[in-house]
Amino acid sequence: MKKVLIIVGPTGAGKSEFSIELAKRFNGSIISGDSIQVYKGLNIGSAKITEKEMQNIDHYGIDILENTDNYSVADFQKLARNYIDIIIKQNKLPMIVGGTGLYIKACLYDYNFIKQETNEVEDDYDTKTNEELYSLLEEVDFESTKKIHINNRKRVIRALRLKNLGKSKSELESLQKKELIYDAFIVGCSMPRDLLYERINQRVIKMIELGLEKEIKSLLDSGINFDNQSMQGIGYKEWKEYFEGNIDINEVIRLIQRNSRSFAKRQYTWFNNQMEVNWINMLDDKEIEYISTRIEQWIKD
Repeated sequence: MKKVLIIVGPTGAGKSEFSIELAKRFNGSIISGDSIQVYKGLNIGSAKITEKEMQNIDHYGIDILENTDNYSVADFQKLARNYIDIIIKQNKLPMIVGGTGLYIKACLYDYNFIKQETNEVEDDYDTKTNEELYSLLEEVDFESTKKIHINNRKRVIRALRLKNLGKSKSELESLQKKELIYDAFIVGCSMPRDLLYERINQRVIKMIELGLEKEIKSLLDSGINFDNQSMQGIGYKEWKEYFEGNIDINEVIRLIQRNSRSFAKRQYTWFNNQMEVNWINMLDDKEIEYISTRIEQWIKD
């Protein structure tokens, strides 16, 4: 199988800097696994790596979409697998770096996304309440109700429409083996939780100093709004109430810090439950060198 090195971990843990050092050491090229850095113009709030910080290491999947475009996990899967093939043809090591766990898992495993356009199915679901929709789903695809919350209206309707097209969501998922299609070595960047949270808090302050408010205003002036998918990420969505005049800058900072810390906690939980991650303390040089040696051996095997 093709080898792919994965660097994951919560925001603020030092993934970008570490990945650059590994790319230099092992002749790697980096694919961004971030769901916001794909958008042009969303730089400060997404902590997008700068050209200087790249240190001449090739990066893929950054600034490839207009900020009004939509981007899905299926889109990432297609792009990332194409990038992997390109990098391997260059006799380099593909490296996926980022914190969007579902994107990375979709790339590495044999997930097949459903191609039917479910919104073309004629029905009256849009007129029904959440409770009515959920009751219908319980009747036709009870297994899916175990994974979908009653208030997640969009997913409930999609599951119902899939069933109308011939197969239920749970049946389609059961056909997938969920096996790795790459020889992946996954490294998780971590550090003591209190230090990570402090780094996150300081990182948000730095974003403000770098001009995040001005970046948001420029995006809004260009025609984008907070309903666009690109503006749903942490660091951007928190500004909606501010620009509507309902909260001040201090509350924006507090919200971004809080949401970033909560997201970091969820990232730990998700990766621990979903993937086999080799976690290292980024403040421990011995652990960093140990994992680097293991990566070197994995490449040779």
